[in-house]
Amino acid sequence: MPGTPEAGSVGKVHTQTVRLYTAESPLQLEQGGSLGPVDVAYETYGTLTPAADNAVFVCHALTGDAHAAGWHDGATRPGWWDNLIGPGKPLDTDRFLVISANLIGGCQGSTGPSSPNPETGSAFGLDFPVLMMRDLVEVHRALVKHLGISRLLAVIGGSLGGMQVLQWGLDHPEEVANAVVIAASSRLTAQNIAFSAVARRAIMTDPNFAAGDYAAAGVNPDIGLSIARMMAHITYLSEDALTEKFGRQVDPNRRQPGFGIDFAVESYLAHQGQVFLERFDALSYLYLTRVMDYFDPFADPKALDAVRFSPVNWLVLSFASDWRFGTDHSRRIVRTLERAGQPVSFREIPSTYGHDSFLLAIEPYHETLGAFLDRALAGVTA
Repeated sequence: MPGTPEAGSVGKVHTQTVRLYTAESPLQLEQGGSLGPVDVAYETYGTLTPAADNAVFVCHALTGDAHAAGWHDGATRPGWWDNLIGPGKPLDTDRFLVISANLIGGCQGSTGPSSPNPETGSAFGLDFPVLMMRDLVEVHRALVKHLGISRLLAVIGGSLGGMQVLQWGLDHPEEVANAVVIAASSRLTAQNIAFSAVARRAIMTDPNFAAGDYAAAGVNPDIGLSIARMMAHITYLSEDALTEKFGRQVDPNRRQPGFGIDFAVESYLAHQGQVFLERFDALSYLYLTRVMDYFDPFADPKALDAVRFSPVNWLVLSFASDWRFGTDHSRRIVRTLERAGQPVSFREIPSTYGHDSFLLAIEPYHETLGAFLDRALAGVTA
């Protein structure tokens, strides 16, 4: 049955779509070339002040979307960050206007590789251009301007979302007063690139991938995409979390030992892979994981020039059990920002839930975010 909004929820919400770039005035891409038209799906929660000084932009992670809070009609669960966004929550919608947008390259309302190519009328497929983090941020910036906002009170994101925050703050600090980078990295390790490489290989070697033209062929690389999700999901959880939840429990449907689903953890992963097929597209998975692979902003010797001139207030958070983007990744960001004279705060949050901790209602995590945002808003109203 559809879920019911709880106390502190923003209630029923609707996703909107706006065309930010056209064929005549396209998005200019970092790697060269252009893309247009570009549509972006987004949601807003709360009210913008007359001075337009209380806006907070939320950047989603790899498989997220614009629906960060509240409830859609008929939905069985709220938005992916509903525990953080709403009246009385750290992102208090009685005080902030919160904006959440689906990434370009995605598959939940924004232009991506499964969108129609205006030159052919068919899905772009692998003809969609390779994107970089700056391309994602540029579209965010265009949306913010479309909404009549010249400077954001804060930009917040976890994982891939945190990478977007870092790029935005470095390149356009005059547009960002405060930046919160959660469970993210400024440069993927070889191990992290390897995880994504195997996931992409699973998708691209699925017989139904059809060289990226599976939509035209009327098929879908379900096996490859579900395997990619299953493997990635393992990296989002800690060993302690998996042990606590499943241990070595045998699946209740097991008939006899064999090579099917014998253990409860196998059943869980199979379920995660299956439900993922209902909401995500294989091509988007390829394109957005590649954005993460190439992200390395501090490799540019001029990366910190803009923030030296126009500092941003930074908060960097990691989680003790996160081994995908562990605390070492966050400390590297902190050290680099400190060397540039940035006002930066850092905290490692105790948690046993691994990388997925940034999506959960963990008390010290929410308390830290809330205190940081309180100070940010106090700086505006002082």
